[in-house]
Amino acid sequence: MSSAAQPTLPARGRGRVRAVLPTRRNLASMGRSPRKDLLAGLTVAIVALPLALGFGVASGAGAQAGLATAVIAGALAAVFGGSNFQVSGPTGAMTVVLVPIVHKYGTSGVLTVGLLAGLLLIALALAGAGRFMAYVPAPVVEGFTVGIAGVIGLQQVPAALGVTPAGGENVVAAAVEAVGDFVAHPHIASLALAAGVAMVMLLGARLRPGIPFSLLAVVAATLVTTLANLDVATIGHLPAGLPLPSFGFLDVGAVPHLATAALAVAALAALESLMSATAADAMSVSERHDSDRELFGQGLSNVVAPLFGGVAATGAIARTAVNVRSGAASRLAALVHAGVLAIVVFAAAPLVSGIPLAALAGVLIATAIRMVEVASLRALARSGRGEAAIMVLTAGATLAFDLVTAVIVGLLVAAVLALRQVARTAALTQVPLHEGLPPADHHQEEQALLAEHIAAYRIDGPLFFAAAHRFLLQLAETTDVKVIILRLSRVSTIDATGALVLGDVIDKLRRHHVQVLVSGVRDEHLQTLDALGVLSELRDEGRVFSGTPEAIAYARKYLHATGALAGTVE
Repeated sequence: MSSAAQPTLPARGRGRVRAVLPTRRNLASMGRSPRKDLLAGLTVAIVALPLALGFGVASGAGAQAGLATAVIAGALAAVFGGSNFQVSGPTGAMTVVLVPIVHKYGTSGVLTVGLLAGLLLIALALAGAGRFMAYVPAPVVEGFTVGIAGVIGLQQVPAALGVTPAGGENVVAAAVEAVGDFVAHPHIASLALAAGVAMVMLLGARLRPGIPFSLLAVVAATLVTTLANLDVATIGHLPAGLPLPSFGFLDVGAVPHLATAALAVAALAALESLMSATAADAMSVSERHDSDRELFGQGLSNVVAPLFGGVAATGAIARTAVNVRSGAASRLAALVHAGVLAIVVFAAAPLVSGIPLAALAGVLIATAIRMVEVASLRALARSGRGEAAIMVLTAGATLAFDLVTAVIVGLLVAAVLALRQVARTAALTQVPLHEGLPPADHHQEEQALLAEHIAAYRIDGPLFFAAAHRFLLQLAETTDVKVIILRLSRVSTIDATGALVLGDVIDKLRRHHVQVLVSGVRDEHLQTLDALGVLSELRDEGRVFSGTPEAIAYARKYLHATGALAGTVE
């Protein structure tokens, strides 16, 4: 194609923008089955209400922030996202990342981080990065899911025990301190409320999974608290309605310090949203999400939600699953969910303000327990010690440090184990001289003599830094033959380290007066070998061959010429 026919940069940019925006077909699909979507959206809203309140409180930004996030992010992601069934809002995983930011920078820092993360997600969407999110190994995902569940549960210990939470960032230390305070000054009412709500949710999910026991348990706990006049902490004043959009929270001077946190939030939002969208695809029939469009929808929702006091949001696997199982037919269901929660914000704020914090702690403790898929963990543990180690290390790093560190640790360990497995597939094998070749055209006696003086070695698999030293250096000690033929046709990949080690082996063999012939080098490997000069001398001497028969013929002539084989060269 000529340069004039190629699309210009602005044209490509406009094309990328159009690719991530919702199409007319997406929007038209919202009217195909409104009754199903209305029912599904109402069901999801009932499930999402206590979770939105609880995650808002747990993040440190407050219950109002959780509701604002569920409304704004839920509506925008429903319209602009890439999945017809995704339900977005505040999540436990995101809460884990936000808590340290609240401690360090306050609520304004959390809102700023959410906005920055939204801009990063939009940039990722426009860059077409959605397809790369599928490369996170399953043990890493399971490990940080377990770690997140642990962190969420530990975060709720102070509220469940009726103790003022400690100011530290380490949830394990804060939970231990809360237990110590509770032992010194027991607060049985809070503990009973939290335990009761958690038990109702867990038992109810087993017996009648279609009933929203989380909301029923929270309503019951609120009524008991009010009627019995129990001395427990409640959500407190909750303003009716959403605040007017404002950039007043944005501290431009703090943006450079919050960049790392924003990157972590964006990475988590991308990963969790795409995981949730993939799960929705698996639970539905013939539905496939658009990864880049999903990133754009999540980015836009995270840019706008902080303007209304909301925290960072992402696709929520649990709520998405409820949406699909409730019969949702389109993205209208997620939009209805956001609308119902908006009605709660504007019309039922006084009722919501009386919910005990201990009851929300019970909701989140039960949610954390249900996040742990025991069957999945057992299956991964049985699949190999490496997978189990990745999972345990990721979960442990989540508890001990933070989610970003945990994912990095998990990915590094997974990469090392994967390299180890790949390196094990590489092998150096001495093969019969004429293996896989047509019958030789010379006598058996001479063929036997050739085998005495010529050794053929075949290298299989990748020749790279993790594998080359393991076997190639042993080859350099071979001095009992006059010619070695290296067959490289089965080398799958070669890097600079592998090429340099190969060159070192060739040099050592030549110093031991062993002639080295190379056959079957692939074209794609020649660039690396030539750039490092590995085969330069051999090629100049005519000792690099396209196939093994030519190399054997050359070796035969060489042995005749040196007198190693009797007779004349044919």
